[in-house]
Amino acid sequence: MRRVAKALLNYFVKGLLIVVPLGVAIFLIYWAVAKIDNSLNLSSNFIEDSKGKPIYIPGLGIVNVILIILIAGVLVTNVITEPIKQWFNRWLNRLPLFKFLYSSIKDLTEAFVGEEKKFNEPVLVDVNEFGLKKIGFLVKKDMATLDLPGEVAVYFPYSYSFAGQVVIISADKVHPIDKSAAEVMKFVISGGVSGLD
Repeated sequence: MRRVAKALLNYFVKGLLIVVPLGVAIFLIYWAVAKIDNSLNLSSNFIEDSKGKPIYIPGLGIVNVILIILIAGVLVTNVITEPIKQWFNRWLNRLPLFKFLYSSIKDLTEAFVGEEKKFNEPVLVDVNEFGLKKIGFLVKKDMATLDLPGEVAVYFPYSYSFAGQVVIISADKVHPIDKSAAEVMKFVISGGVSGLD
């Protein structure tokens, strides 16, 4: 009887390790998509049935987001010229709080998906004399503008978070990692339990 109970417990734990991460991932994706769809779905404002009740069309909010992003990409690539960009930047400078938020979000987005990805050089940093090392991403190779020659800026992402910390450190304590940035980021974000295969 004990062997059966032990085997059942073993199967349960293994099943748990499969079902929980899968279920949580699916739930979070579903929750995020549903929230975006609900907040940007305009169908109930414009479409009514024969009795005058608003009709909600699932998925229309996501379609709206995709269309807005595609149209913005086409406009920025083909229509918006340098003078218009300069006018937009001057307008932003008049709204300091909005400019701060916009530029911070823009820089973060470009760091991951822009033409000049910022987190593409994974490095290993010697932190102290006891051999402690941290994994990060080299974001600035020259800190001479801050009167810090021979120093570099390294971004250390936190595990299980999208936050992180930028540290300025001597360039000789930074060593490149011969792995893809995506693998290293997955390793750090997962707390060291996945990636680097």
